Amino acid sequence: MPEASPRGTYLLIADALRKAIEEGRLKDSALPSEAALMQTHDVSRNTIRRALKTLESERLITPVPGAGWRVSRRPIPPLVERLTAVITEDSLVVGDRYPSERHLCERFGMSRTAVRHALAQMEGTGLLATVHGKGRTVRALPTSLDET
Repeated sequence: MPEASPRGTYLLIADALRKAIEEGRLKDSALPSEAALMQTHDVSRNTIRRALKTLESERLITPVPGAGWRVSRRPIPPLVERLTAVITEDSLVVGDRYPSERHLCERFGMSRTAVRHALAQMEGTGLLATVHGKGRTVRALPTSLDET
């Protein structure tokens, strides 16, 4: 990666790998080796490992001892989609308080890092607003995925 990102280089790499997984571009469900990913993205092994751990915490990939990383067999919808669905499932409306990180970690069995990453994506798309010290509120309602 030629430039530093305020968002975190490892998150950008995780996003690129997530997209490749979702689009089915990974051959035989195996991820490239850490060394290949380091060369592709021009980053350190630690950065690659943080990206891989992020995807592991989202249950998109699993480590295979001696063989690297593989795409999980049963695809689980991306966490951001499941967190977006909370708005509808919990009948939240614009202005309502969104559940806390701790509650979401317990509800979905995910790490705080994975939950925070998905919440940041939701804030970026305008679904949530954060007020420091007061938590998150619903800023907009999600559009139905079934609409075409």
